[in-house]
Amino acid sequence: MRLVARLAVMGTISVIIPSLNDADFLAACLDALASQTRLPDEVIVVDNGSTDATADVALAAGARVVHEPLRGIWPATAAGFDAATGDLLARLDADSVPAPDWIAEIERRMAAFDRPAVVTNGGTFYGRNSVVRWIARNIYIGGYFTVIGALLGHPPIFGSNYAMRADAWARLRDLVHRERADVHDDLDLAWWMQPGMTVVRDRRMLVGVSARPFDTFDGLARRVRMAFHTMSVESREWPPLTRRAERRRAPVWVWEANASPTDAVVVDAAEPDGEDPLPA
Repeated sequence: MRLVARLAVMGTISVIIPSLNDADFLAACLDALASQTRLPDEVIVVDNGSTDATADVALAAGARVVHEPLRGIWPATAAGFDAATGDLLARLDADSVPAPDWIAEIERRMAAFDRPAVVTNGGTFYGRNSVVRWIARNIYIGGYFTVIGALLGHPPIFGSNYAMRADAWARLRDLVHRERADVHDDLDLAWWMQPGMTVVRDRRMLVGVSARPFDTFDGLARRVRMAFHTMSVESREWPPLTRRAERRRAPVWVWEANASPTDAVVVDAAEPDGEDPLPA
């Protein structure tokens, strides 16, 4: 059994895209968002100090531009989350190309009875060559979901493809290392998911992701080193065993602005779609 809060129907969806000198990739991403079967209610492009046409491309596509001078994916992403007005905050990278039903799938899965705090999935890599794409898919992303998922006790969050409830962000924004560019933003966010917050991997959330970061062994090694550094930072502040124990003891609550512990009801059923969270 799990505790689930009563919720109203799904509300608005904001898409946040941090970008630094990625105007060409950004144009393709925004084109894909304009072709969604369920259009976003708001698209925010966070210009992280670009010297190319990033802001112009965003404005031409009807996106709202937020400027974040502090360099780094996490500072830019956090600025976009803070500026967003949607009930759900969906996250893409500038080189992400979401499938036409990406937003519709987020809305469907977030409206399911278990009401997860976050839904995420990996990516389908494009570009470069088949060897690079295989490494990105099987070693980097495959290892991330397998190894980090086992450490966390739930699926990790993949930064190029996820959505989170805005009220969950309101609880997390002062806990995460939002001003640090030396930690992986998605792993940091996943680590600080509070007791009761659930993360679900939904394999129906399909997004194309550029394989360019894996062109060289050094590129892959740099990301792996950063992952170990991120886990070192997190472990000192919230040790893994303590984290697992605190999450295990907590009931599963829905983290939404209109929900409170007095709204909770007990549900005894299993969600057949997507993937259930791993046990804490």
